[in-house]
Amino acid sequence: MGLFETIRRACASVAESARWVRINEAGLAALAEGLVGQEQVFEAEDPAHHRREDDASTLAFVLTLDAVNFGSGWFPHMQKRPGASGYFTVATCLAEHFDKNGAPQAAALAQIEADECARIFGQPQAPSPISPLMELFAQSWRDLGGRVEGSFGGSFAGLVEAADHRAERLVEILASMPLYRDVEDYAGLEVPFYKRAQITCTDLAGAFEESGLGRFADLDELTIFADNLVPHVLRWEGVLDYAPELLGRIQAGEPIALGSAEEIEIRAVALHAVERLSAALGELGEPMPPRRLDALLWHRGQRREIKAEPRHRTCCTYY
Repeated sequence: MGLFETIRRACASVAESARWVRINEAGLAALAEGLVGQEQVFEAEDPAHHRREDDASTLAFVLTLDAVNFGSGWFPHMQKRPGASGYFTVATCLAEHFDKNGAPQAAALAQIEADECARIFGQPQAPSPISPLMELFAQSWRDLGGRVEGSFGGSFAGLVEAADHRAERLVEILASMPLYRDVEDYAGLEVPFYKRAQITCTDLAGAFEESGLGRFADLDELTIFADNLVPHVLRWEGVLDYAPELLGRIQAGEPIALGSAEEIEIRAVALHAVERLSAALGELGEPMPPRRLDALLWHRGQRREIKAEPRHRTCCTYY
């Protein structure tokens, strides 16, 4: 059984026994029917999919951005760009850093410190709730730089080429770094998500138009990239029902602990719901793999009315 099937089966098992989050059958069917024949227009273009001046710079940008593509639990405290979310603030700041300084070498990433990350991402280094996030950004970049230096001769391309055009293999390579190991224990069941490792594959595919360094034979085997926004959109759309106690805690701004039953169920049941949504669309003659449904739902989540309602916040390095 491959890695992606392992993820799917684990999340399906969680959904079967979940106490805090349930799939609303009527809501799932309604959303599937509502997507049929609708032109999918994404309201915000992802900077991760932009081509830069050459392949080397494009590759370095995607890998370094996805290495710090987390922090949603800290984003309420982040100094954001006007009108931008936490993610788009991070992506925009990094793009500007690349424009000014060029792509970093792996050796430089392996030595970076938190104060440099704070400067790049426009965050104050004085004691504040955001400081731990800058420490984790630096750690993630050091891990990436060290892995590329130590195993791939300092070549970002070498890391991707080692996957031999297989998304599953690239996920495994990335997951060898501690901050990518997105696996939780749910009552003795190992539940892998590998959100950031998986999204790196689809971001490379987007940036390279699914050719060259962005060609993966198993791209459509990816699951959704389970975070805190897609489940929120699914709840907004009536696909997920949260237990009243959990919903009340989220709406009150109470953090949901990483690895708690509630947090695992939110992500796992959302992942399983999108698997079922993908299957339902196929039956309706509108096939759409989970990775594309993830993009659709994530961009739908940029709408003001959806962002205005609190979603769960968890401080972790996975999303």
